[in-house]
Amino acid sequence: MGRVLILGCLFFSLIFGCNARKIKPNETSPNFILILTDDQGWNGTSVQMMDAEPQSKSDYHETPNLESLAERGMHFSSAYASAPVCSPSRYSIQFGQTPARLQMIRVGMNTDHINHQRPISIPKLLKNINSNYTAAHFGKWGIDAHPSELGYDESDGITGNKEGGFDYKNHQRQWRNNSSEDPKKIFSTTKKATDFLERQANSKRPFFLQVSHYAVHSDIMMRKATLNKYQNKAKGAYQKHAGFAAMTEDLDTGLGILLKKLKALGLEKNTYIIYTSDNGAVPIMPPRSKYKKGSNFPLSRGKWDALEGGIRVPFVVAGPKILAGQESKTPITFSDLLPTLIDLAGGELPLKAQLDGGSFKNSLFKINKSKINRPSKGLIFHVPYENGIALKRAHSSVIFPPYKLIKFYDNNELSLYNLDRDIMEQNDIALSNPTTLKFMEDLLDTYLKTVKAPKWKPGLTWKSGSVETINSFH
Repeated sequence: MGRVLILGCLFFSLIFGCNARKIKPNETSPNFILILTDDQGWNGTSVQMMDAEPQSKSDYHETPNLESLAERGMHFSSAYASAPVCSPSRYSIQFGQTPARLQMIRVGMNTDHINHQRPISIPKLLKNINSNYTAAHFGKWGIDAHPSELGYDESDGITGNKEGGFDYKNHQRQWRNNSSEDPKKIFSTTKKATDFLERQANSKRPFFLQVSHYAVHSDIMMRKATLNKYQNKAKGAYQKHAGFAAMTEDLDTGLGILLKKLKALGLEKNTYIIYTSDNGAVPIMPPRSKYKKGSNFPLSRGKWDALEGGIRVPFVVAGPKILAGQESKTPITFSDLLPTLIDLAGGELPLKAQLDGGSFKNSLFKINKSKINRPSKGLIFHVPYENGIALKRAHSSVIFPPYKLIKFYDNNELSLYNLDRDIMEQNDIALSNPTTLKFMEDLLDTYLKTVKAPKWKPGLTWKSGSVETINSFH
């Protein structure tokens, strides 16, 4: 047994150094719950994500349970999904790497080139710190490997939108109101999560639980009573879909059930809870190729594009000693989640590891403690394909606060924005800031070349070809 432990430690040390530590008798490892919603925009809840921006919360949706969570925790106004579509973001969470590095850039892409059994994943690294950790995933998975390969002990298996009620064949149905007492499996998924919590409370083992809801992705489903409420409520200026609003509130009700159970079991005081979405919201329902102001306003555009509406997402964290009711302006992204959880659990991740994220632990306990030690500068978003229901132009973007650069590949057009002054991305300052423009472009290009990110070429769409058939890299 001792020899196995030593060999395991040596194996991990090749990548991280041996970070496993003996848990002291009176020491308790923290629990973690990650709640990941689907297609929920930055302002898709009734939590105001940016204190200085009233439109950073919904003008129609009601999410009282998330409000309660935010009141005893911290909300991040500059939190970013790693991609404007689901699967790349979900990969980034599990492995702490950008989709560009993973060469996983879009939905439905062949992923045979990715080693899903690598020792780098949230469950595996937590178990390296404390072997008593138990990991579970319930709901939408969106990764081309069974959760057990990544170290999960319990799961729903390899699931996607179809398991949540999405009808791939009937596109008209997506935007109609469909009544259900278990819309998008909100309540059955929550039941699996609460049952897991009961087992963990009895076993007294620390845990990582990820609840990945199918909501609020289409098809639009909701309880009839909730729909009736919104059909009789005045619509917002930008958010008007009664069914979508009802589904959002039903999702929040599921959150309330989970939080109530956590408290009843006496687990709340030692549990960190993170709430976020895999990407921004669909800007128009049903989607249209042209629009002026969509549901993500004041953010520009939405799902499918690496503009603010597609990648800036709601993000709330609550847990032991986290500052209550505070806004953090620290820019974070999904590749930061793995290092942060490992840091909170007492482990270490040296920068020599091939990770893109860094721990934002300090930001949770000190207002605007913005220093995050990442291996590379800037937050990278890579969308090198054409998408007919979005911008229809392959592009990438990089954020180096306060600036954001967007590079279009069809003509190498560059746009530059100061997000502190222009969150709507309306005032392109590229021509008046040549030095900053060059710095940002070099930052983006250098990173994409370093990780050999897939490169756009004419005809590459968001549904065509595996990474092998792309055969084009930076």
